[in-house]
Amino acid sequence: MSARILIVEDDRTFRGLLQTILSGEGYAPQVAETAEEGLTLLGRNQFDLVLSDLKLPGMSGLELFRASRKDGAAPPFILLTAFGTIEEAVAAMKEGVADFLTKPLKDPEMLRALVRKILQAGSRERDYLALKETEAAGLPPDELIFAGQAMGEVRRLVGEVAATATTVLLQGESGTGKELVARAIHLYSPRKQGAFVAVNCAAIPENLLESELFGHERGAFTGALAARRGKFELAQGGTLFLDEIGELPQTLQAKLLRVLQERRFERVGGSREMIAEVRVIAATNRDLVVEVQEKRFREDLFYRLNVFPIHLPPLRQRIDILPELVGYFIRRFARLTGKAVTGMEDGAMALLCHYGWPGNIRELQNVIERAVILGHGRLGVRQLPEALVVARGDDACPSPLLEDVERQAILDALDACGHNRRLAAEKLGISKRTLQYRLKRYGLVGKE
Repeated sequence: MSARILIVEDDRTFRGLLQTILSGEGYAPQVAETAEEGLTLLGRNQFDLVLSDLKLPGMSGLELFRASRKDGAAPPFILLTAFGTIEEAVAAMKEGVADFLTKPLKDPEMLRALVRKILQAGSRERDYLALKETEAAGLPPDELIFAGQAMGEVRRLVGEVAATATTVLLQGESGTGKELVARAIHLYSPRKQGAFVAVNCAAIPENLLESELFGHERGAFTGALAARRGKFELAQGGTLFLDEIGELPQTLQAKLLRVLQERRFERVGGSREMIAEVRVIAATNRDLVVEVQEKRFREDLFYRLNVFPIHLPPLRQRIDILPELVGYFIRRFARLTGKAVTGMEDGAMALLCHYGWPGNIRELQNVIERAVILGHGRLGVRQLPEALVVARGDDACPSPLLEDVERQAILDALDACGHNRRLAAEKLGISKRTLQYRLKRYGLVGKE
């Protein structure tokens, strides 16, 4: 999607020139004659850049810049200034103005180059923040998220729907990577230059969630000391990801339905209708069909969201890529902790492949992080949590391979600890009672 630029200039001829130059570059400029009109447009729409004359009738360009900052998410500003006010423009840059241009404009290429530079810087910052959010979540990159046979259909569906503006509903257990799939849809779409804004509907108190989604006007409620943009405004031209949509309170379900139907909304305490030019991707780990049947989720909202459903398989159905995921997490946490960890022993890997992973990729991440902290060189069974070592998943009869692996791990630990059961249990990362149970199970009770 082309960048949206607001031009605030009272000189009609110069305003038209700027509009012509920017339109010729494929941008989508809007114009305002006064700073007051520009501030109104900033309140209603999301812009990627503002070009404003410094000297304007009434409110100045610098005052417009300051006023826009009170909203919390203003775009970068370029101030247009005559030669006599260059010092003022330089001082404005100390307050956060991105740059300035002198007028009259001698060379249109100067404007094109400056606009291109600032927009590219904004794009790099968004990509950097997205990367940081992904790293903070502890999830692997999307090329690994889509790896494996079970994700083949997901990859195909993402490829089909990304180029459209269709609402997508991602379904799957917690920790399966729904947000990363949503980000992939955004990055593969024509909206990739726009913002990707994520909201966890379960993490925000109900009394604040409406303001978080739709924003609020100054004085809308106690503590609303200034107007604030909501996530729908911040995502204008981009993608809004509504995570844990099944947790959305029923009072807000009707309001979200209206936005999806009419593509319009109002801030809390406001009366101005704003256009919701945003693509919505929702995600849930709940069965929304059951939620509808139990009257906890609106049926009409469900059908609005369920236009293009995609189901993400759990990790236990993707064991074919588990070694790749383990390798990724080992490298990641070795780098973060500075530990000299080089890989994982076959026995420990066999245990990981046998485990049911109810927490999916997030649980795997936590297990490997703990193992890296505890170990060095090649990680073994003793660095794995006791619950994982003891667990048999859904399989009542463990495989002979797994029993052999566990039996050998116990023998190795006993040998290494001089057949001291307490020390061997500590080395294995299990309790002495659990070790005694395993010794009896494998006929090793004679080992002292």
